[in-house]
Amino acid sequence: MTMAAEMMPPSSDFEHASVMLEEVTAAIAPHAEGVYLDVTVGGAGHSRALLERAPGSRLFAFDRDPAAVHIAETRLGRFGARANVLHASFSEVEGKLAELGAGPVDGLVADLGVSSPQLDLAERGMSFRFEGPLDMRMDPTRGETALDVIERLDQDELADVIYELGEEHRSRRVARCVKQALDAGELRTTLDLRRAVVRAVGPRRVGGVDPATKTFQALRIYVNGELDELRALLEAAARIVKPDGVVAILSFHSLEDRIVKRAFLDRSRWERLSKKPLTAGDAELAANPRARSAKLRAARRVEGETGDDPVPDSDPADDSSPVGRWEGDAE
Repeated sequence: MTMAAEMMPPSSDFEHASVMLEEVTAAIAPHAEGVYLDVTVGGAGHSRALLERAPGSRLFAFDRDPAAVHIAETRLGRFGARANVLHASFSEVEGKLAELGAGPVDGLVADLGVSSPQLDLAERGMSFRFEGPLDMRMDPTRGETALDVIERLDQDELADVIYELGEEHRSRRVARCVKQALDAGELRTTLDLRRAVVRAVGPRRVGGVDPATKTFQALRIYVNGELDELRALLEAAARIVKPDGVVAILSFHSLEDRIVKRAFLDRSRWERLSKKPLTAGDAELAANPRARSAKLRAARRVEGETGDDPVPDSDPADDSSPVGRWEGDAE
């Protein structure tokens, strides 16, 4: 049995509330003859909504997590040939579509959040809430684990990763304590890593956030090359999405959101559906607190420049996100 199979939860256990389901589907606006991509199929919530909204449409669903691919194949099975589920990272999607002979598509969805099953399965090593191996790989069949990274990087390099990807201002102290734990043979599990971080920064929670949150985020992003993969996806999207097709991306922290925002500022490729991102409404937040950090940005693929006025590289008003509708959608 492969490692991926051993880690795979039963279908009934792979439950993940798809964030902003209605808003994503409305942005894509699928139609009966359309072909769509979901590049983070996860529990198949967004994929299922797109296929149900537009009977007769087709969808290619991708995920780098083999467990998610397996579950999505099961959950989308009732759609038959309309749904094709494949194992691939963002940077591999364009090549996979070419292999299949699939032309430009009418819309693309990406939900960049870590799914509940990935966080809640101790064997994945994503969370400090459960004791598990220091793994953190989205695809447990390939690549370095978090422990491999900690062993390979020197203290200064590790500190840079924690600062840049976790925005942890005490990164030097954290890296020193993590390396001390490693050298002492006391760094084997997620809880060992959390203890090392707490020794560096103290146990006090800031705004309810665990002191190890930023370090875990930084290592997970680094292990999975998440920001580079996102940049590759956005570059490929300009080639694999048809003119008038829509790309809708849900991000969950500022580093991701900044990359998406900057890509959509390219007026030779994209027309933003709104200047500000859409956020989850009160009802969804009450039902799914993990949606609180979600930002949905969507843009329509264009040919040539749109509008007469240049879009600035920064938007001071962008921190104030509209809730429940697309700002400027009636303009």
